[in-house]
Amino acid sequence: MIQRPRTRLYVDADLSAGAEVPLEAGRAHYLRSVLRMEPGARVLAFNGRDGEWLAEVAHLTKSGGSLTALERVREQTTEAGPWLLFAPLKAGRTESVVEKAVELGVSRLQPVYTKRSDVTRVNLDRLTANAVEAAEQCERLGVPDVNDGLPLFKALEGWDPRRTLFLAAESGGAGDAVMAVTARKGQPAAWLVGPEGGFDSGELDGLRHLPFVVPVGLGPRILRADTAAFAALALWQALAGDWTGAGGVSRPPFRTEA
Repeated sequence: MIQRPRTRLYVDADLSAGAEVPLEAGRAHYLRSVLRMEPGARVLAFNGRDGEWLAEVAHLTKSGGSLTALERVREQTTEAGPWLLFAPLKAGRTESVVEKAVELGVSRLQPVYTKRSDVTRVNLDRLTANAVEAAEQCERLGVPDVNDGLPLFKALEGWDPRRTLFLAAESGGAGDAVMAVTARKGQPAAWLVGPEGGFDSGELDGLRHLPFVVPVGLGPRILRADTAAFAALALWQALAGDWTGAGGVSRPPFRTEA
């Protein structure tokens, strides 16, 4: 049997048998200089549309390169995970939130700025790169949408009321998270996690008056903002997401070469 390649690459190009898949200089450098790959080496490629493909390195240079798509090894599936709205954090922890959220199956990431936010700008290109790298590592078939940061209530304008927004609230009228999530299993969902200092009282009042917001608690301990995001997503996946019967990633066997 052909050994399943360990290297996975997210690409923009369409994938089909025999298709040439261009690689920009950074990707070509990674394969050529870091992984020491040469033409003929095998990788896996995915684009979020056409499934996962076994591909072969066609050529690599300092200025770029290309792959040749050989055969599809996994069909594309829908990744209907929750959205995550979160206040950006200091010292690289925003990147950690993005990475772990991708691993936990989010379908959209939306940084939001609150009155107590320590960080009021995000590097969208960097966060997108973090999301791509995490998707490659955790064997997702797509990369979630990563949006630029917005003020909290600006991000909620035009919200589809059919998507429940679970508010990770530290206190004050927060309901039971397990009951709330279980009751809405099968419905679109999002989570909102605030900054380290928590939401301002005015923000909490405004949020609680929105019909699609459901405040829930995450236990008796005060969690750091990034921990709260991970706990919320894990809870959702365990009760209403793809941990509720999924058997893991399907990896079809590779055929023996003639």
